[in-house]
Amino acid sequence: IMVLPRDGLKDEKGKLVRYDRIYYIGENDFYIPRDEQGKFKKYDSAGDNYDDTVKVMRGLIPTHVVFNGKAGSLTGEHAMKAKVGETVLIVHSQANRDTRPHLIGGHGDFVWEGGKFANPPAKDMETWFFRGGSAGAALYTFRLPGVYAY
Repeated sequence: IMVLPRDGLKDEKGKLVRYDRIYYIGENDFYIPRDEQGKFKKYDSAGDNYDDTVKVMRGLIPTHVVFNGKAGSLTGEHAMKAKVGETVLIVHSQANRDTRPHLIGGHGDFVWEGGKFANPPAKDMETWFFRGGSAGAALYTFRLPGVYAY
């Protein structure tokens, strides 16, 4: 969970920063056991998979990495939308691994990499770094129409 400051986000000079929309992106890792043929295993109950799942998790290589809990959650009718001139705050979390989001076609006008809103934001970053187990936020004003991949 990321809690935004009560008195609002501020730039490096302490001036309030406004935004028109906010989007949350949870980057999730799943560790699903496989059988000898490489197919995903099925279990009768959630508890039956415990030992196999722990073994997969100890390998630290997820079988699936998705945004907001499922494949395709940010595409098509679920795509994040913004109009030219709108300022969007993107809040991104990753529970396990380091991640490096990048807004293709844009950048982070202001970026709070560690989710530390009391600290001044970094400015004009193409790619930002969020440590595993943390969250951060990036603010961008859309200047041109188009498709911006995240």
